[in-house]
This record gives sequence, C-alpha cells and structure tokens, in this order.
Amino acid sequence: MEDKYLSKAKRIDNGDWLVGYIVKYGYTGKEKYYIVPSHASDLYAIEVDPSTICRCAGLKDKNSKLIWENDILHNGNYFVVKWNAPCSRFDIVLNNSCNIPIGKWEPMICDWKTNDFKEYRKAVDYEIIGNIFDNPELLNRDTIRTYCKDSNDYER
Repeated sequence: MEDKYLSKAKRIDNGDWLVGYIVKYGYTGKEKYYIVPSHASDLYAIEVDPSTICRCAGLKDKNSKLIWENDILHNGNYFVVKWNAPCSRFDIVLNNSCNIPIGKWEPMICDWKTNDFKEYRKAVDYEIIGNIFDNPELLNRDTIRTYCKDSNDYER
C-alpha cells in the first residue's frame, strides 16, 4: 500500500511511536484508537493516544524521510505540517498564520517581508527537524529564527 495511507501515533502503554493503519473500535463516545502495523493483521492492533495521531503526507523531505502531519520542517524558516480540511490538502504553516500548500509543485505566494511574489520550494527542499509532540521547544516563538537574505544571517 502507498505511504500516503499510513498513520503514526504514540502508544498508550509506553509512548513509543507506531506506524501503520489507524483503526477505531468501540461504542459511540467511548471509541478507542489503534494502529495496526503494516506487517500485521487486525488481531495485532495496538492502542494509541488519539491526540498524537498523524497522517502521512505522502511526500519525502530532502533526506528521503517521510513527511507527517505535525512535523516541524526547516528550510531557513520553521514550518509545521497541518491538514487543511476545507482544501483537502496538507499545508505548511508559518507562525500559526500563513498556510502554504506543500507538494511536488512550486506554488506562488507573497513574501510578507518584501511584498514580492516568489516561488515556494518543493517538499524535497525542506528538512524534518522534529515534531510538535517530541520537540515543542522548536515552536517557542523566542527560539524561532527567521531566515534573512544572506543565508548566514539570522534574526530573532
């Protein structure tokens, strides 16, 4: 099966990440979420924390690692991968405000610093540096550095 159908979440019992296919069992209002590893059957479902469920974006970063919902990507700026339900697509979100489509294409957006339109990079131009669950310190606005025109120059 394709990577884009995979999900990952943290196990309830030990907090380790588990990758596979998401399953929901139980009565309405009392459902529990499980992940079935891709090498197993439904009989081997492992309970996961529903607040940590992340869907695979079906794309890879510059190091050929799969990109997941809630990953933190870096290309000079720090972005979080989020599902955009109204548009049925994954976006990268800059500072909780600017949704940018992520994919194999190069969309045009307006650069908020210069008001110039420029092409945003493909998914393979980003690097995964963590996720919002394991690395919340990367989202601290005091530690987010914004990329400046000179690639060696950063501002706080």
